[in-house]
Amino acid sequence: MTTPPGIEDIHRAAARLLGLIVETPLIESQELNKRFGARILFKPETLQRTGSFKFRGAYNKLSSLSEEERSRGVVAFSSGNHAQGVAASAAMFGVKAVIAMPADAPAMKIGNVRKMGAEVVPFDRFRDDRMTVVRPYIEKGMVLVPPFDDPAIIAGQGTIGLEVMRQAKALGVSLDAVVIPCGGGGLSSGISVAVKDASPDTAVWAVEPENFDDTRRSLAAGTRVSNEPGYSSICDAILTAEPGVITFEINRRNLAGAIAVSDKATAQAMRDAMAYLKLVVEPGGCVALAALSSGEIELSGKCVAVVLSGGNVDFGTYAEIMAAA
Repeated sequence: MTTPPGIEDIHRAAARLLGLIVETPLIESQELNKRFGARILFKPETLQRTGSFKFRGAYNKLSSLSEEERSRGVVAFSSGNHAQGVAASAAMFGVKAVIAMPADAPAMKIGNVRKMGAEVVPFDRFRDDRMTVVRPYIEKGMVLVPPFDDPAIIAGQGTIGLEVMRQAKALGVSLDAVVIPCGGGGLSSGISVAVKDASPDTAVWAVEPENFDDTRRSLAAGTRVSNEPGYSSICDAILTAEPGVITFEINRRNLAGAIAVSDKATAQAMRDAMAYLKLVVEPGGCVALAALSSGEIELSGKCVAVVLSGGNVDFGTYAEIMAAA
């Protein structure tokens, strides 16, 4: 297995990203604090470049490549947020990017990737193997930029953890827990390294959609397990088949646990984000807020940071979810 990134890798990623990313703030709502009986500090990566945390890891990965590697172009697969992060990073470096995206990915995300200059190759997320789709481009010499299971990607996402801990300290608070959306585990694993380095006693929780809770079940089994086929969820951004090899190795050491939340709970969390934080958060980006109502995290009297990982949702979809919440 490739060596997992450590805290120094995350600090190096932060140096590469300095001046290029938005240092998203920690914000709170007195109404939500009252509801949960805790101080809840939200990290809105909805405000990040390209609308999600994914730019951090994608840019760090491209920065780690040699000029010769970048000259051959990059290829990736993604349902949308990683695709936008890679497309934006490739445009900044002036290199060719090809992104394989599910044909049913949100039209807004596909359109944004094309606007950034990347080529989109559609595939069927339920029938096609993603690696099979991108393999011809890799064989031509293009460099694969994975969505989560890569040390440079994980380190880039881990910069959020550095910011959270620094910002909490500036507020004069100690965090009892950090709650993070989880797909393949790149975000939760990267943040967990930074959080545990600064505060070993802070609990780190991953949150997944129901029936796509591969990290939760993998933690219980002690080994990586895949999701059962035949299910769907509104959380398109975090529907992965199984945890990454590197990400699971980190998460199994650092996580207090993982929580599965329903689409109904997620939709209500999106409504709460709109009503009390004045933020548009996509379903997958809002599962950590949904988990606060699960009863699985001790909240009473605690101080908890919640990552809102992305806000890339088209108006029609958002309106439908809000109407049904």
